[in-house]
Amino acid sequence: MAKDWDAVAAAIRARLLEMDITQAELATRAGVALMTVRELQHNLKPRRRSPRTLTAVSEALGWPPGRIAEILEGDLRTPADAKDPILRELDAVKHELALVASRLDALERRLDSADNRA
Repeated sequence: MAKDWDAVAAAIRARLLEMDITQAELATRAGVALMTVRELQHNLKPRRRSPRTLTAVSEALGWPPGRIAEILEGDLRTPADAKDPILRELDAVKHELALVASRLDALERRLDSADNRA
């Protein structure tokens, strides 16, 4: 079966919007180059990627480690657990925590930048 890089790109775009984070924030969280995130998000260079890269990006998006690889193989279904109200609430809490962490990182960068100028 052919790899579905378009589906991966669409899923990443949707998740970035859902999480309200930028490509740069995702790249930082995943520990990958910004260009890698751009290529994945816009399907610019569909090619084999390191499993480590796909896992890092999946986890940085708050997905299970193998989620991008599953999408790539054509698995577009949502997990059965998505209907569990407790797991949905946990996902919401994780999402809010990720937003708080992102904002805290931005504040720390600003403070570091201000300290370096002083």
